[in-house]
Amino acid sequence: MTTTYLQKWNLDNLFSRDTKSISQATNKTIEFSIDSLSKDILILEERLNQTKEIASLVLSLQEIEMQCNEIESYIGCLLAQDVTDLKAVQWNDHLSSLKSSIENCSNKLNALLLNLSDVELNLLLKDKSIQPIGFLVQERCQWAKQKLPIAQEQLVNELSIDGYQGWERLYEATMGQQLISYQDGKTTKELSVGQAENKLTNPDRLIRSTMFKKLENTWQSQENSFAQILNHLGGFRIKVYQARGWNSVLHEPLYFNRMQKSTLDTMWDTVKNNKTPIQSYLNKKAKLLGLTKLSWYDVEAPLPTNSQQTISYNDAADLIITQFHVISPDMGKFAEHAFKHKWIEAEDRAGKMPGGFCSHHPKSKESRIFMTYSGTTNNLFTLAHELGHAYHGHAIRNLPYMAQQYRMNVAETASTLAEMIISDSILKGTKDPIMRQSLLDNKLQRAVIFLMNIHSRFIFENRFYEARKKGFVTSVELNQMMTDAQKEGFCDALGEWHPHFWVSKKHFYITDVPFYNFPYTFGYLFSMGIYAMSKELGNEFEKHYNALLCDTGRMTVEDLAQKHLGVDLKQPLFWQNALNSVKNDVDLF
Repeated sequence: MTTTYLQKWNLDNLFSRDTKSISQATNKTIEFSIDSLSKDILILEERLNQTKEIASLVLSLQEIEMQCNEIESYIGCLLAQDVTDLKAVQWNDHLSSLKSSIENCSNKLNALLLNLSDVELNLLLKDKSIQPIGFLVQERCQWAKQKLPIAQEQLVNELSIDGYQGWERLYEATMGQQLISYQDGKTTKELSVGQAENKLTNPDRLIRSTMFKKLENTWQSQENSFAQILNHLGGFRIKVYQARGWNSVLHEPLYFNRMQKSTLDTMWDTVKNNKTPIQSYLNKKAKLLGLTKLSWYDVEAPLPTNSQQTISYNDAADLIITQFHVISPDMGKFAEHAFKHKWIEAEDRAGKMPGGFCSHHPKSKESRIFMTYSGTTNNLFTLAHELGHAYHGHAIRNLPYMAQQYRMNVAETASTLAEMIISDSILKGTKDPIMRQSLLDNKLQRAVIFLMNIHSRFIFENRFYEARKKGFVTSVELNQMMTDAQKEGFCDALGEWHPHFWVSKKHFYITDVPFYNFPYTFGYLFSMGIYAMSKELGNEFEKHYNALLCDTGRMTVEDLAQKHLGVDLKQPLFWQNALNSVKNDVDLF
């Protein structure tokens, strides 16, 4: 008998929903710990550094950061499931103040680390309690050297609460209030942005084009307000970078991704040299849809042969559990646990934030997945994608919290691998040539996203920051900049563009992760190397894969690739081999 899985998540075992629970968690636990840590740092500042005591401070900070992340993840879930939850908005605002205090403690601790001699630092790194997070401690020292004096960094953190981070919260609040009218037969419905965007994959082109125009009109009516948000967020970031002496806006995102500029350049250069096959795919798809050229809203449209197919949530769950189990029994058991224990919010309803995410709750050693499931194939892949993220968190759950801090590029590796597992499993089980073509279309849609769409975002964001250095960038200029970036990223393969994409895509407004674009492409291509490893290792793959995941938070991506895949990411060969598999899929299509 098939299990029926509920589409609403359970948050109750993370925190009680009442105000008292959150207040106690923040005020009594974290605030007390921050105050205690600040006093301990102050005492140590007034005498010669003691490595044992510094080790204790590092571990205290680690515990505070873990507690803060636990609460932040919970509040993020509350805000996502109900954009009108004003109590969660208040908690989130208070949390921003706590995070600023934690960052100030972190900066003070970094100053202590910088004052250590080489001999003292080596003694600290040899401490048994520090050894599991030694890489992270060294990384802290290197990063602290590149930042402002501590008093100035503290001021930046305090101003960020109502400045930098405030603009991001304004974007989220504004976006969450948007409702898009939709005529469903004789009934007019008010859709959230997430629900409206799901209509862009509808098999009926009239529905797709109508919804696309509605969304574009909505963004156009508020483009000047969103331009203010993006400009002030970007302006704040630029001023801080300039004060720190950073000439490139990529300095921070490269550090955040533990990635060298030469690796990024090699990846993009190889991608740019391999777009011709994807153009051929887009041209072929246009013909199959009876079009001269695809428009933006046609790229993820189903082929006519598969236009009526939907996948129930239960069927999607069963498929994912089964196919994860084939490649890794532990992955299969984990996915089943997530479905059974209601870790997933997938209900198709108004009032939710758009998009999808996976939040990790390190103290509870659990994850929660958020999305809006409406039965499309893309929804299936999104569900698998987010479960890939969740499995990553599961694999590292017993590591020290600091060693769990993997970067966004490798974060997208586990999730993209999960998509590939589902995509290829469906493809292999299908003999009908028309259905196979439809499945290949779904697979190649993701190649378009990672190699063209994401590339256009990277181009846009680079150009926006260069323009912002010279002054305010108007909504008209942003629209043109976005269109030009899309034309370049897609090699002018589309007939209609999405000029207000800079409004609709939250990633441009995320303050914690600047340039939240190239990590997706990295993860997509890097996961192909891991997928190839799975085919070579067979039953031994699970052990090697979990070992790789456990190292994602404690080494650079170059070292990770060399250790576990035996490849040099600064050379084009690895990237070319990954892109060859995309070409093979195009040939099959």
